[in-house]
Order: sequence, then structure tokens, then C-alpha cells
Amino acid sequence: MGLPEVCVCYLIRSGPSGDEVLLGAKKFGLGEGNLVGPGGKIEPGETPVQAIIREVAEETGVVVAAEGLRLAGELTYPFPHRPAWSQKSWVFVTRDWSGLPRESDELAPEWFPIGAIPVHRMWDDAKYWLDDALGGGFVTATFEFGEDLRTVAASDHRRFVA
Repeated sequence: MGLPEVCVCYLIRSGPSGDEVLLGAKKFGLGEGNLVGPGGKIEPGETPVQAIIREVAEETGVVVAAEGLRLAGELTYPFPHRPAWSQKSWVFVTRDWSGLPRESDELAPEWFPIGAIPVHRMWDDAKYWLDDALGGGFVTATFEFGEDLRTVAASDHRRFVA
């Protein structure tokens, strides 16, 4: 059996000083306190696209258009020191959505300029790949987290240096 699958979506809008991305402070569970894109587990029988539309609506109240989603990454996260956390993540980016983001039980959404994303407040892997995904690229990589469960200890990503 493969790893549990999750999905994440980065909503982009044009702001007063350029493009902005929606991130939210995770309120509980895996990654509590981190800034994350809306997303979550892919339920049995769901495609990644169906799951991300549902998750974005649940976590932010925003309605995402399926045809506007761009698959921007396929990431694998082994947690050898906490195997239950290991997962595969589908990364989506979109500019095609409607509604105003609102706080939910899971996320407190906030807009950030794409050129000034506080990656130090995100999962450690974001500093390696997020700008590529937001910039139109596609990222396939594995990020293995270390004993502290917070820091990338190994990766096949071109920017990772041990």
C-alpha cells in the first residue's frame, strides 16, 4: 500500500504591490502553528482535484474552479522517526476562485506578497520548492524529515545541500 495522499492549493491574486498568495496559520494537528496553503487528506474515492476543491471550501470558504487548477507539484514526505506522518502531497496553484477567504476551525487565512513569503514560518521544505511552483514550474521531490520532525534531513531536490 502506498503512502496516505494529501493535497494543498496556493490561491494567487493580484494585490496592490503585485501578486499575493493565500496562506493560513494551522490551528491544530500536524503542522500546528505553521503557515500552510489550504488542503488536507484525499478521501477514499476522491481524485486530488475533487479533494482540493472540497478542502479549500472547508478551510477558507472559497470556491475553486476545477478547470483553473494547475498541478504544480508531486511531493513525497518520509518521516522515518514518525512513520504515521509520512505522506504524498499533490500541489495545486490557481487564480480561478470566488468568494472571500474567512477563518475556519483549521486555518486563519492571510495574504502575503509572493516576493516576501515568510517561509521560515512554513514547513522547512517550502524554502526549497515553493517559489518554483508559484512561478509556473512543476516540482517533483522527496523531503525526508529528521529526528526533530521539523527540519529536512535529506532530499533529492536540486537546492538541498546536506
